[in-house]
Amino acid sequence: MTDERVVDDIVTKFLLNTCPLCPLLTEHAAHAASFSAWLASERPKEDVEARIIPLITGSAAEFYIEPMLPHVGDIDIMHYDNYMLAVPRGHPPPTQLPAEFHNYVMIVEITDSHLSGYVYLELRYLLTKCTDSGRYNAIEYEERGMYLSTRTKHAPEIHGPAWVHQTEDLPVLSTDVVHCVRCLSWPPQAADWPSRLRNYGWPDSATVGRVVSDGCDMVQVAHRQCRQDEWMNRTQYRLSFSRAEITLINSWMPVQQIVYHILRVFVKTEHLRESTHHSGVSTLSNYHIKTLMLWACELKPQSWWTDDLSLTSICVELLHTLAVWLIETRCPHYFNSDCNLVDNPMAFGMTASRLLLVDKSCLSSWFINNYIRQSVQICPENVSRLFDDVSTTAKLQNAVSAVVDWRLKSRMVDLWRAFDSGLYNIIYGVSIYSVNERSCVCWMTELCKIDTRLSVYFIAVAFLHVAIKLSRGGLDDNIVKAAVVGLTTIQSVALPKFCNKRLLSLLNKDIQLRPIKCKCQQPAVNSTDSNTSELAELLQQSAVEFRTTFCQIQAREFAYVSTIVTTDFEALYAYKHGGVCSCQWKTYARC
Repeated sequence: MTDERVVDDIVTKFLLNTCPLCPLLTEHAAHAASFSAWLASERPKEDVEARIIPLITGSAAEFYIEPMLPHVGDIDIMHYDNYMLAVPRGHPPPTQLPAEFHNYVMIVEITDSHLSGYVYLELRYLLTKCTDSGRYNAIEYEERGMYLSTRTKHAPEIHGPAWVHQTEDLPVLSTDVVHCVRCLSWPPQAADWPSRLRNYGWPDSATVGRVVSDGCDMVQVAHRQCRQDEWMNRTQYRLSFSRAEITLINSWMPVQQIVYHILRVFVKTEHLRESTHHSGVSTLSNYHIKTLMLWACELKPQSWWTDDLSLTSICVELLHTLAVWLIETRCPHYFNSDCNLVDNPMAFGMTASRLLLVDKSCLSSWFINNYIRQSVQICPENVSRLFDDVSTTAKLQNAVSAVVDWRLKSRMVDLWRAFDSGLYNIIYGVSIYSVNERSCVCWMTELCKIDTRLSVYFIAVAFLHVAIKLSRGGLDDNIVKAAVVGLTTIQSVALPKFCNKRLLSLLNKDIQLRPIKCKCQQPAVNSTDSNTSELAELLQQSAVEFRTTFCQIQAREFAYVSTIVTTDFEALYAYKHGGVCSCQWKTYARC
């Protein structure tokens, strides 16, 4: 492997051919949809109108490529409460809000702290919605100086502002859940970002407009310098631009996403994220790499990324740029120009030195010996054994070509696995977490984003779930409403042939007649009992119709990948009578 240019070409072609555009449906996307639906079904307080609004963020939302090495370490989900909203300091209280917000909304005002990017949230107004006009009226709180300090219910393991959720019954990634406070306005701390001069047209004006219109969020985490102070540790929030980052990173060219992926893997593999001197201060994080990439995409012309393409050369130059930032203790936040992400020079000296030593030859060798060799571990033996001897560039080229060929041929199997994971998550989510009006809306919203076929399957499972609850007498108003929402949503996504008018009429009638029960009341016998049997039967019939249609779609797409069983009534009967043992999930999902 003496020809450096040949090895560089091999590395570049390997990445371009093994990092295709990923389908919207992936295993982590299916899990994220399931967890979002569970969050949406929860209530932040004892109020029937209070809602939790989830948002999938992080790598699962940012990447649209599918490298051979995993690029999603965990699922990141932010969520906010629909009865609280932040506004920039000095802004008047809003008079109109999106439909997702509560009839009563507490308004907190964003106040800067002494550290850029960190703020406090002072309680200022209570909004009440006028039923006639739909506009909000504001009442100012008389007492000033009341700062928000509500903490979320944390799991035992905490990462910064996130609590970590691990589902033991499912072989899936852990989920980092971050509570935030929503702000519909673009923050004044980043006021110069939308209008600053951009010589190379990225991001374009339309993308900038979308970013600004999405506003920002506040997550509760104090700056490390403030965590010893009890009051600041309890009340300090950090500005979050996660929504903006998702929009921007999804607008990158594929080569830019590949470079982002490589840099993240390199930093992690080379342990550049480890703490030094036992100081507890992390030297580098994925956010430093993300910031580096955002600046590079804005400051470099498109030709720099595409002409005479060499991924190792691009990565080396970016790593050297990062080293200079660390040496000069200057890592400017991409949105907030007053915020420096490198504020501890003692922690970065060794890392900067190591980054400066990286050159094209070094990075190419690292890639062959680490990235590619790790990638081939998932290949069949007849492919992986070719890497036992790559002592010449010809042998290396032959081995890499075999990996690329296998990767291209296995794409349909990967899609089937992701599809199967989607079915698994739907059954698990509906059966364990149940369904209500809010979770159904979230399920349908997320599934329609990643694969509309799964929305058909979800409605089948949800209708069956409701039917079983009805027949066992365990149905409440939310379950019935969920069925109505599911049916009407299916109509709205162009499946009107499934509209069972009799079923819809019974569901609506059931809601109108079903009395509102408080916790102290015993379940009452009411006029809906006469409709229960017919309603349950119609729900099961509709479930079979949806399930049959789904099986037909599934058979067309994946018949040669896996045997598709279409005995729907047997599957439904097994589900109805066989309980919810976790070992049965895969059997039912494949039926």
